[in-house]
Amino acid sequence: MVRINAESRVGLMLSRRALLGGMLATALTAMLPVDLAFAEASPVAQKIADHFSSVRTMSGEFVQFGPRGEQTGGKFYLERPGKIRFNYETPSPMRVISDGRSVVIGNLKLKTWDIYPLSKTPLALLLSDKIDLGGKMVRDVKEEPDLITIKLGDKSVFADSTITMMFDPKSYDLRQWTITDNQGKDTSVMIFNVQTGQKFDEKVFRVPYDEVQKQHQGGAH
Repeated sequence: MVRINAESRVGLMLSRRALLGGMLATALTAMLPVDLAFAEASPVAQKIADHFSSVRTMSGEFVQFGPRGEQTGGKFYLERPGKIRFNYETPSPMRVISDGRSVVIGNLKLKTWDIYPLSKTPLALLLSDKIDLGGKMVRDVKEEPDLITIKLGDKSVFADSTITMMFDPKSYDLRQWTITDNQGKDTSVMIFNVQTGQKFDEKVFRVPYDEVQKQHQGGAH
């Protein structure tokens, strides 16, 4: 396993740049207007999006590729709406947790936590209760024989940050997602050995707000 450098620690699809999407100035080209008839032209893509939305829980393994090609991996847990957790393999001390309200990136070794509103990150689109391809968030949909690609973003919230989800057109299963920050840098997550329909203990998605608060109070002195 490749060691994680300072940038890839916050790379997950939740790199600091991606997570700060709502506060970043628009640095790239403006979003193209969305054709309101687009969803009618892509019933297969909407069917896949509906299927993915219907999966309320999933878990499995992941491999993450950072913007510089760095590679990490571990296990993930997802519960819709809004909850996800990434446990990185040793020697990485990183954890990423969303409880539906906040996203935290923790370094268990250094005992540090960065916290962001989920609603200000493209991750909110992946974890939303329903993915509607008829809305203004759709940037692009590509239908190919072996892959359906759906790209979402909301310029008013995430600036030019986007999330691109890739699905198997036969099974409708999610294969991978990529978050592109407003500087055009990609962080991709491939998932495998996925299981669905589990029931998770609420502790899985618990954000340690007490630790985050203590850290911020300590930094204020």
